[in-house]
Amino acid sequence: MRVSVLSYSFRGLYNRGMMDIFGYLETCKYRYHLDAADLWGGFFPTTDEAFIQKVREALHEKGLTLADIAVDEAHIWEPEAEVREHHYQRAKRFLQIADTLGARFVRIDAGGDRDAGTWTAEQFDFIVRRYREYAQWAYDHGFKVGIENHWGPEREWANLKAVYEAVDHPGFGVSCHLGGWKGTPEEQAEADRLVAPWVSHTHIPWNITEGPLMERLGNLWRVNYGGYYSVEHHSAKNEYSEVGIQLARVRDALDKLRLGE
Repeated sequence: MRVSVLSYSFRGLYNRGMMDIFGYLETCKYRYHLDAADLWGGFFPTTDEAFIQKVREALHEKGLTLADIAVDEAHIWEPEAEVREHHYQRAKRFLQIADTLGARFVRIDAGGDRDAGTWTAEQFDFIVRRYREYAQWAYDHGFKVGIENHWGPEREWANLKAVYEAVDHPGFGVSCHLGGWKGTPEEQAEADRLVAPWVSHTHIPWNITEGPLMERLGNLWRVNYGGYYSVEHHSAKNEYSEVGIQLARVRDALDKLRLGE
């Protein structure tokens, strides 16, 4: 069963010094009996090669597939050129890390004004060019990179659709944060349905696992989705038990879909 947990789900423990990246991998393997990990960039205290090799060894020792790296502080558009360049260098470093660790997908946000409804023509063109560059590099190294309906204009279905169609590259995909769209509940449900054929990875928040879970996972199941169903918890409290509840619900839903229920 292709199920994982985004390490962001344990940021409360991480911020209290009670979990690091290696403890997270132990948790995936031995507490939840998973065969995959989903790493948030905030769990990397450094991107030095010596540290990355230790993470690679830990993944290998536990037999864990790295389903995804979700990279913050690397979004493409920022108004200041020096910030854009800093994010560009961080994005390129994490693409290298993904190659070293054998990641299947890397999420890099598009960026832009968090309160804006869309991007300007200049911003859109710049975002598309960068994604094409990243997608080619990822494709050449055997994985995919992509956008997530995460924040800013990319949470509008029409905007994300426009970027996906403009990039138009086999190395480009979508990390779908289920239900993470702007709009009414009906519009969010429709966007989750429409994006399903393009999805390479998922993040499944609490409101979906206790709500329309079968419907949203069913969208992916029907298009033969080949990625991981990844739980994302947000409360930063009681993470072990809360994540366990979310995982149990996702596993139950996938079992029912498998059995045709």
